[in-house]
Amino acid sequence: MQESNNQVVLFIIITTIIIFLLAILIITLLYFYKKKQITYQENLDAMKHDFEKNLFQTQMEIQEQTLLDISREIHDNISLSLTLAKLNLNTLDWKDTEGSNQVVKSSVNLLGKSINDLSNISKGMNTELIRSVGLMNAVQNEIERMEQMARLEVLYEVKGDPIFMDSEKELIIFRIIQEAFNNIVKHAQASKVWLQLDYNNSVLDILIKDNGIGFSTQEISNNRGKMTAGLTNMKTRAKLFNGKILIESKFKIGTQILVTVPYN
Repeated sequence: MQESNNQVVLFIIITTIIIFLLAILIITLLYFYKKKQITYQENLDAMKHDFEKNLFQTQMEIQEQTLLDISREIHDNISLSLTLAKLNLNTLDWKDTEGSNQVVKSSVNLLGKSINDLSNISKGMNTELIRSVGLMNAVQNEIERMEQMARLEVLYEVKGDPIFMDSEKELIIFRIIQEAFNNIVKHAQASKVWLQLDYNNSVLDILIKDNGIGFSTQEISNNRGKMTAGLTNMKTRAKLFNGKILIESKFKIGTQILVTVPYN
């Protein structure tokens, strides 16, 4: 009887120890799981903070570049048109009725051109408009602006089923396309541009090609710092969403830019 009681007591003690050890193991596992969860959340927050910081920095760069583009456009085109209109009106000879009519008509045309240019600039730089109409329509508006202002023929094609992405991502993609267009207008001496948006299963491929003079790596590093800055801007913006940019150029044949953008 005493031996049986001792076995029961021993069994209870062993069982208690096992339960105690299991409890310690469970608590330890929960502790490490919670610690891992906290570390994961901290890393996630850090990544989110870095993304928001890079996004904010890129947005500031975009705004700065946008202001420079507006200033250059106003100075090179609109200011010139308004100055010519003012000179025309100041030199009116009221005694020469026929000549005055021609001068007035010419001045009205210049003023109309200035108003149209301002409208085009407004459409191209209005981020809210881009967010509201979507990437494809914003690109179509930009193409019409480029065709009017730069006398470029742009062949635009959309392939696949369009995937609508986050508005911030679409805005940055639009700015990349704008930057490519600006480089073509300023440096390529092209008459024709091809733009293709290809919506694949997991990525959006953006192909921008021109029939301009092209460039070499040596030429870029030596003489075309502004163009290098433009290409760097495009690459920096693409990195924000793990995008990639491949640039190929052949002298006197043209340049091709392929931008690959993952949806997620």
